[in-house]
Amino acid sequence: MNDLLLRTLAGANEERAPVWLMRQAGRHLPEYRDLKAKHDFWTLARTPELAAEVTLQPLRRYPLDAAIVFQDIMTPLPGMGAPLAFNPGPVMDAPIRDAAAVAALRVPHQDEIAPFVGEAIRLIKPELSVPLIGFAGAPLTVATYLIEGAGSKDYPHARAFFRTNPNDAHALMRTLTDATIGYLNHQIDAGVDAVQLFDSWAGLYPRPLYETFGLPYAREILQAVIDRGVPTLAIAVGAQHLLDAMADLPLSALSVDWRTPLDQARALTQPRVTALQGNLDPTALLAPEDALRREVRTTLRAGLGGPHVFNLGHGMLPAASPERVHALIDEVHRFNRHNPSEHGDSA
Repeated sequence: MNDLLLRTLAGANEERAPVWLMRQAGRHLPEYRDLKAKHDFWTLARTPELAAEVTLQPLRRYPLDAAIVFQDIMTPLPGMGAPLAFNPGPVMDAPIRDAAAVAALRVPHQDEIAPFVGEAIRLIKPELSVPLIGFAGAPLTVATYLIEGAGSKDYPHARAFFRTNPNDAHALMRTLTDATIGYLNHQIDAGVDAVQLFDSWAGLYPRPLYETFGLPYAREILQAVIDRGVPTLAIAVGAQHLLDAMADLPLSALSVDWRTPLDQARALTQPRVTALQGNLDPTALLAPEDALRREVRTTLRAGLGGPHVFNLGHGMLPAASPERVHALIDEVHRFNRHNPSEHGDSA
C-alpha cells in the first residue's frame, strides 16, 4: 500500500507531501452526477454498494494518496432518534431546543448507529492501494445543526442555546460525544486507517464558549481514536482564533482552512502539533492553470518546516474541473520539499 499519508501523520517530514482533497468524491465529478441523477443523497449514503462506488470514483481518476468514506457528518443522527432529510442540505423536522428533546436522544450500540457505513468500508478496502479515512462531525458542529434545525448563515438559535441552556447543552454534548466515539469505533473496526473530525461550525463561537462546549468533547473523541492506534486529523473552519486552543487536542495533524497561511499556523501550534494539513483556497481550482499551480506552490512552501499533508482549506467546489484537479495533484507531485529552491517562483 502507498503509505505516504500514514508516514506523514506519524511525524515523518517526507520529500513529497501526500495529497487528498476534502469532498474529492462528489459534485465536481461527471460520474458522480450521473449517479446522483438516479439516486438521492440518502440513497447513495445508505446503500453500501453505492457509497463504496462514490468513494472509489476519484481514486480511479486521480493519483491521490488517500480515500475518504462517502458519507455526511449527520449520518449518525437518525440512529440516535433524530430523523432528518436532505433538501439539499440537512433539515430537521424537530430541532433540539429543550431538555426533553435532549433527553429523547439515544446512544445506540456502535454497530447500530449506521451499520451501512461499516458495510461500505468493507467493500471499499479491498479495492484500495492507499489509506482510507473515516470521519465524523464534532459534537459542537452537529449540535449546531440539531439546534438550528437547518443550515443558516448565522445559526442564531444554536449560538443562543449554549448561553441560555448550559446544562442542557452539556447533556447534548455528552450524548453526541458518546455516540460519536461509538460511530468512529465502528468505522475503525471495519478497517479505516485514519479518522478526521470535522468541526465545520466551530468558528462561529468565541473562544471561551468553544473551550467550554467544544474542546473537551473533541478531545475525548480524538483520544479514544488515538487509543485505538489510529491517526487523527481535525479541521475547524473560520477558526483562526481557535488554532492555539486546538493545538492541545490529541492530533496527528491539524487541518487549517484557507484563511490562515500554514507557516503562521505552524508558529501558533508547534511543538504541540507536528503535522499540518491544508490549505489551498478551494476557489483556486476555478483559476487559470498557471495561477492555480502558483498557488499550489505557495501553499507547499508555507507548509515547509514540518510534516505537511496537502489538501484544500475546505471542501471541493462543484464548479471545479477535473482538469484543474489533475494539475493541482501534478504540482504537488513535482514539488520536492527537501529541495524547494528548484521550483522557481514562490508566489
